Amino acid sequence: MTATAPRFGSAPLVRLLLVTTVLLGTVFTVLSGTASAHAALTGSTPEDGAVVATAPKDISLTFSEQVAMGDNSIRVLDPSNKRADAGKIRDLSSGGTVTYGIDLHPGLPDGTYTVAWQAVSADSHPISGAFTFSIGAPSKTTATVPTEEAGGGLVGVLYDIARYISYAGFILLIGGAAFVLGCWPRGASVRPLQRLVVQGWLTLTAATLALLLLRSPYTGSGKLGDAFDLGGLQDVLATKTGAALVSRLLLLGAAALFVAVLFGAYAKRETPRDEEESKERKDLTFGLAVGGTVVAAGIAGTWALAEHASTGIQTGLAMPVDVLHLLAMATWLGGLTALLVALYRAPSIENAAVRRFSRIAFISVVVLAATGLYQSWRQVGSWSALWGTSYGQLLLVKVGLVAVLVGIAWFSRRWTERLGQRAEAGTGQGAGAENESKAEAEAATGSETGSGTETAAATTVVGDSERATQLARQKAALASARQKRIRDADPGRIGLRRSVLAEAGVAVVLLAVTTVLTSTEPGRTAEQEAGATGGTAATTPATEGPVALTLPFDTGGENGEGTVRITLDPGRSGANEMHIYVDGPDGQPLDVPEVKAAFTLTAQQIGPLPITPEHFAPGHWSADAVQIPMPGDWQLQLTIRTSDIDQTTVDKSVKIG
Repeated sequence: MTATAPRFGSAPLVRLLLVTTVLLGTVFTVLSGTASAHAALTGSTPEDGAVVATAPKDISLTFSEQVAMGDNSIRVLDPSNKRADAGKIRDLSSGGTVTYGIDLHPGLPDGTYTVAWQAVSADSHPISGAFTFSIGAPSKTTATVPTEEAGGGLVGVLYDIARYISYAGFILLIGGAAFVLGCWPRGASVRPLQRLVVQGWLTLTAATLALLLLRSPYTGSGKLGDAFDLGGLQDVLATKTGAALVSRLLLLGAAALFVAVLFGAYAKRETPRDEEESKERKDLTFGLAVGGTVVAAGIAGTWALAEHASTGIQTGLAMPVDVLHLLAMATWLGGLTALLVALYRAPSIENAAVRRFSRIAFISVVVLAATGLYQSWRQVGSWSALWGTSYGQLLLVKVGLVAVLVGIAWFSRRWTERLGQRAEAGTGQGAGAENESKAEAEAATGSETGSGTETAAATTVVGDSERATQLARQKAALASARQKRIRDADPGRIGLRRSVLAEAGVAVVLLAVTTVLTSTEPGRTAEQEAGATGGTAATTPATEGPVALTLPFDTGGENGEGTVRITLDPGRSGANEMHIYVDGPDGQPLDVPEVKAAFTLTAQQIGPLPITPEHFAPGHWSADAVQIPMPGDWQLQLTIRTSDIDQTTVDKSVKIG
């Protein structure tokens, strides 16, 4: 008859936590939408919405900071949706400005042209956009541009999920190894902890490979099939992000060697037998600590090199601060996960190890707070950006989650202190839970003499060494089961388990918010862009239907008074149909010699965009190809001429959605 150790009823909670991690990562990356970026288009020649008399030789685009462009990053489409550019992009950057240009075909006809562009910002996120300009006069256009922004769609979701999983793998690998080396050396021989760290390494390696393959379609075509295009992969390897991902894979090779030594040679020297072995273990510990720190900092540096810390202000300080921030996060959250696994899956864990982790976690939180405060100032920059931008709002959510996590950690420290007090009381009185556990174990396995006698007797009766081994395993299982029952009955350990499990649950959500933050445009940049555009993109709501205006006019001559009615349908950016009705004082149609119109967007310095409507009927003028390039508060100037010398211009502000 064999006895097996009972399975913990709480083990499904750990599995549930891991499943929740993946599900929350998926939800957050889907909800995060397309990644905004740090760079922005600040100007172009011709300008957006401009009307030029003759066809330009080329088109140029200027960005707020360095971007990367491919061969097909700028496309110029004529009114019939055919390519009007020569296809070769030129880098025109000089004097601190970042400008790219593309030549146009000679002899382009009049009409409205569409410029579609996409690039990769210096902080690794894709950006894209489109604008129009006209030669001679605006016209109808059938040019189509991608409706999906760069970095969106299925590829964008998969890429963001891989980024989330890579963070999770980094935390498990670095935090788990740090917990074993710094808090619980005996844990190096505990199988559940070994599996945790190895799974962290495998997760981070697989996620990094996925990011490397998805990078080309993520910043380019958006087609999942292009992930296996060798040409696209070669282009990715030549970029800063590609170099960072390859460097991470190489460092993970060194990390694999570190893990092998930690769970191999280091675990075997758990209990040194003499002074020489003790010295060897100390030397090995020192070597693992130094080497592990270097490898961990290198892996963290691959994020700092390719994301927000590498752009903007004070990059020389921001990158090492970002490395410290990532290491502190991994030490705290990864150590928390390792402690959770030890509390639920390991046969036992010393109170001293829990107290050591409590101290290390406190130091990690202090480092996180200091580095996070600097990063917040650098990325947000003002109180208005903290409350008024997506980045600032997500940052407030993250701060709230950290506060909740610290609050739960306070309860964990209280439980840790109680465990320590009980341990000291048990030592002083010769009793306590640990002594009971030891007594039960000895009762199950017997003293050295008794155990040996029973084993010998069993061997004699059975006459088979295999039977003796089986009996020994049964006794060890019974002893382990009794130890677990005694340990699980300790209210201090039960309380610590629950508080640590709650910490881990909040940490899962915190990691998801952090992942979304890294793909969101920093508040400082978003506010600067809003200020540069007068805030029109953020504050101008879309109109619900066609624009309708009625304006009085007086040219000063005979029959020079009346009203003009204007309709603009659908009243949104893009192509619109415009009708102008001129009525006399009696309300009847007034046939005038000429009517002209123009739109100007002062905030963007666009226009005036001239419109020459056609005479459709007495008192009725129309134009069916009125191009409004973007939403905003446009100024409409309407000129009415009632005779050869009598005319007037009336102005009206029109909100276009």
